[in-house]
Amino acid sequence: MIESVLTPTLTIAYEQHGPNNGAPVILLHGFPYSPRAFDEVAPALAARGYRVIVPYLRGYGPTRFNSAQTLRSGQQAAMAQDLLDLMDALGIEQAMLCGYDWGGRAACIVAALFPARVRGLVSGDGYLVQDIAHANQPLDPEDEHRLWYQYYFHTPRGVEGLKQNRRELCQLLWRLWSPTWARKDERYPLTAGAFDNPDFVDVVIHSYRHRFGYAPGDPALEWMEEALATQPVISVPSISLCGGDDGVGPPSLIDEDAEHFSGFYERRVLAGVGHNIPEEAPQETLKAILDLLQR
Repeated sequence: MIESVLTPTLTIAYEQHGPNNGAPVILLHGFPYSPRAFDEVAPALAARGYRVIVPYLRGYGPTRFNSAQTLRSGQQAAMAQDLLDLMDALGIEQAMLCGYDWGGRAACIVAALFPARVRGLVSGDGYLVQDIAHANQPLDPEDEHRLWYQYYFHTPRGVEGLKQNRRELCQLLWRLWSPTWARKDERYPLTAGAFDNPDFVDVVIHSYRHRFGYAPGDPALEWMEEALATQPVISVPSISLCGGDDGVGPPSLIDEDAEHFSGFYERRVLAGVGHNIPEEAPQETLKAILDLLQR
């Protein structure tokens, strides 16, 4: 059942599992995904007595902006502020956070800047705070070609392509990013409807432009972007889940993110798993969450 809660910027749609008085766990999807990514994780946590919240990010599903005048920002600070606003609106002082891609970035930011609000962090994958000041430094060509969709979204053609072909384009990304996952074509239709949100295109385009400095951010969030520019460390207990077959961000042999974590931290590379970590590897995701909850 989908519920909704009013926050200062959004009316956030979310799914809740488990008892209201359970210890809170918030599960955060990424692009181009939806709460369906946690279909096997959320009920398993609820069965153990946890209160599980699975929101639709801004621009997805039934989540809506409260005002037509609000910038349809997809910047990292907006995702983090949405998470804080959701927690405040639901009366959650502290939660276990698990997210990947955009959702993992929101979780990393809240963990870094507001550690008292975070019991533990499962990130897919690693340290996801953007270093915008250095975003235009070219990567190795092998890595650059995997990011073609981001450069596509920098162009008017890419905007029109996403508008006209959002389902086909996102399905292509599913196939490229999870090349060895046998269930991707079966599972994709369960998520695709979330992209019909009227703000999906604007939020996605802004996200992939702002991170390169090609679009201005929300002035109200500039303070947070300035804090993130320092690349703050994450001190809460954390586990990084990396898909060994991730087609957009394959894991490096050396963990380059470890230096950004100052507390308990563990990296787990999941063989045969692509980018859609919780949907492809629900048992490994559940285990990581429980390992932190039971520390």
